[in-house]
Amino acid sequence: MAETTAKASSKKKRSARSVPTGQLHIQSTFNNTIISFADPKGNVLSACSAGACGFRGSKKGTAYAAQVAAEKASELVRANYSLSAVDVFVSGVGLGRDAAVRALANYDITVNSIKDVTGVPHGGVRPRKARRA
Repeated sequence: MAETTAKASSKKKRSARSVPTGQLHIQSTFNNTIISFADPKGNVLSACSAGACGFRGSKKGTAYAAQVAAEKASELVRANYSLSAVDVFVSGVGLGRDAAVRALANYDITVNSIKDVTGVPHGGVRPRKARRA
């Protein structure tokens, strides 16, 4: 019993990492919006989604749900990593695209650039086989 308490007390506490600039990835679909803050290399610091904020069903796809998710994720990343500037990468066609970016203004996170990285179909899917006569 004494050994376990000795091991627990000898564990070092990690020092808080400071990340002044980073990336914000917004994946916005009609069903949900996922917000991810990352450092410049792409390692995720904080993430949140509309579903994780308590929204269910069709409410997850709304602009308000995206705003709440962005606020929750930015609050965490601002407190833990003191992030102050981001490059925004927006993917998808949902309603939460603009709302998530506007929510950053409340947390004094400056937006350096906004880039749309939504996939564009080229060539399409494989066609069906020919109908037998």
